[in-house]
Amino acid sequence: MAGRNAEKVPRKAYEKELLRLQTELVKLQEWVRAEGARLVVVFEGRDAAGKGGTIKRVAEHLNPRVARIVALPKPTERQRTQWYFQRYVEHLPAAGEIVLFDRSWYNRAGVEHVMGFCTDEEYQLFLRQCPVFERMLLEDGVLFRKYWFSVSDTEQQERFRRRLEDPTRRWKLSPMDLESITRWEAYSRAKDEMMAHTDIPEAPWFVVESDDKRRARLNMIAHLLGSVPYQEVPPPVLKLPERPPSAGYQRPPRDLQTYVPDHAAGL
Repeated sequence: MAGRNAEKVPRKAYEKELLRLQTELVKLQEWVRAEGARLVVVFEGRDAAGKGGTIKRVAEHLNPRVARIVALPKPTERQRTQWYFQRYVEHLPAAGEIVLFDRSWYNRAGVEHVMGFCTDEEYQLFLRQCPVFERMLLEDGVLFRKYWFSVSDTEQQERFRRRLEDPTRRWKLSPMDLESITRWEAYSRAKDEMMAHTDIPEAPWFVVESDDKRRARLNMIAHLLGSVPYQEVPPPVLKLPERPPSAGYQRPPRDLQTYVPDHAAGL
């Protein structure tokens, strides 16, 4: 297990190993499709803990028709009157699919509880029902993994600062994210309570130390691959055909179509 003071992974080594792991993820995807398996991976953790970047690397070379990222917005008024887990159930995979939850039903144990967006009765009900819900998924044959990305307070603060200063990442920062700084201990207590109720033998939490984003991504992907009994599926034999000779087709004059201006020419 890597500690928070571990030396950062060099970029060259990181990129080489990431590509190797992503190649294995493609093999995992093809096995899921061939076997008709259903794989659910839950990504949780504090704001700016590195969940989104890891999910991006997991899905980068996968077929979006097989591997879907689910990142739900806040519930609608109608959804608030449903059984809490209901809106997540509709996003669960069918046979041959992978679903990556960028935050999940665990919102109730974290932000909703800390920020007062749910009642204490709703919170306590969630803690009782969540292990039952996850056991139901497992009993139905779903492959289920859940990862908690753990970031230190100093590293989180630094990442927030970089987001504030970077116009391409400013959208990642919300007033609620900034308020999490002042509620660090409340979120810590909520996480501890969540773990006490939902870290069950059938569906344990796997903690990813994420102060070093590169290390966190490699460790999480390697663990996922090592936890699923996938095998390489022989790809279909494909042969590139010869292009047939022209049968007299003539392309219309270019001036009949509207082309995008060559912005790159002025660089």
